[in-house]
Amino acid sequence: MEQLEDKSGFKPVFGKVNYILMGVGIILLAVGYLLLSGGGSDDPNVFNPAMFDSRRLVWAPLLIVTGFVVEIVAIMYKGKKE
Repeated sequence: MEQLEDKSGFKPVFGKVNYILMGVGIILLAVGYLLLSGGGSDDPNVFNPAMFDSRRLVWAPLLIVTGFVVEIVAIMYKGKKE
């Protein structure tokens, strides 16, 4: 991967692949938190079983953890040496 360098000798810390991975991780985190939201009830005396469906107990946490893993990989990824 080509490192961009200006006249002052500045090299960016992350490359294009890193930023793409960071964007994917942020999207996964946002979708996971959106899936986690809701399911409450306005009346505390009424039980809402939607709070314990598989979307909130399985899929949302799985997407959130995957998003954090992708973010860690995006930060640690170095790219190919030339």
